[in-house]
Amino acid sequence: MTTLVYTHAACLGHVPGPGHPEAPARLTAVLDALHAAEFAALAWGDAPEGSVEQLRLIHTPDYIDFVASSRPTDGHALLDSGDTVISPGSWEAVMRCVGAACAGVDAVVAGEAANVFCATRPCGHHAEANQAMGFCIFNQAAIAAVHAQQAHGLSRVAVMDFDVHHGNGTQNSFYRHADRFYGSCHQSPFYPGTGARNESGIAGNIVNIPLPRGCDSDAFRRHMAQDMLPALRKFAPELLIISAGFDAHHKDPLGGLNFTDDDFAWITRELMSVAGESAQGRVVSILEGGYSLEGLASGASAHVRALMQH
Repeated sequence: MTTLVYTHAACLGHVPGPGHPEAPARLTAVLDALHAAEFAALAWGDAPEGSVEQLRLIHTPDYIDFVASSRPTDGHALLDSGDTVISPGSWEAVMRCVGAACAGVDAVVAGEAANVFCATRPCGHHAEANQAMGFCIFNQAAIAAVHAQQAHGLSRVAVMDFDVHHGNGTQNSFYRHADRFYGSCHQSPFYPGTGARNESGIAGNIVNIPLPRGCDSDAFRRHMAQDMLPALRKFAPELLIISAGFDAHHKDPLGGLNFTDDDFAWITRELMSVAGESAQGRVVSILEGGYSLEGLASGASAHVRALMQH
C-alpha cells in the first residue's frame, strides 16, 4: 500500500477574486510539487463529490441551503461579513473537498491505502455548523471524523490541527462529544481569537497549545512532545485526521510562527507513530491554510514525504 492523494480540477474553480490569499495558485503550487520525480510512488485519485447527507453530519440544513442559494452565476458573493467569498465554481469545489475527505476515510478503513492526503481547497477548519468563517465554507475535517464514526462504526476519532490559526469550527463540533478529540497548536493572540488552554471540552477531549508570535522549532516540538502527543496517545484514536495547514511556515505572509519544513516532517512522523499504536496506521490528512506559495509547496512536500515513509 502507498500514500493516496485525492484531488480534483474543480478545486481550482473556487475563485475568491484578485488579491484574496486563498487563491487557486495555492493548490497549483502543491500539485506541481507533488508531481516531482521523488513522489512517483504516490497513488492519485479523483476526489468524488460529497453529498448533502455528508454535509449534514456537521452543518445545519439552513446553512447548507444558504450556501447553495448564495452561488452567483458570475462574479462573487460574500458568505460572511468579511473574507469568505463564493464564486460560480465554489459549490463543486467545496463538495469535492468533502468528498475527498470522506473517500479518504473509506480508503484507509478498507485498507486500500496506507494513508491519504487530500490536496483540495478551500480550507475548512473555521467553518461552524451554521456559519462560514475565515475563507472556510464547509468543515471537511470534522465531516470526515463523523463520517468515520457513522459509516464505519469507529468509536474514537481524532483531528490534529497544526495550521497557524485555531480551528474554531472543528473544536465547536467536537466540544461536547467525548469520542472526538481535537488538538490544535496555533499562534495566539491571533485570528479567530479562540483556542485558549482552558477550552478543554466535555471530557478533556480538546487540547489547545497557544504559541506566541515568533515561536520557533524548539518551542513547538517541546510543547507537542510534552502536552499534545501524550494527550493524543491517552485518547487512543482509531483514526487520525490531520488538518494540515502550512501557514505556520516561516515564509508565510499571514502568520507569525517560524516553523521549518523539517518541523512539518517531524510532526507528521510523530502523528503517524501515534496512529500506528492505536489506529492501525490510519491517517487522513487534509490541506488547510498556507499562503506563501513557496512555503506551502515545500511544507506540503515535507509532510507528504513523511506520510510515504509509513
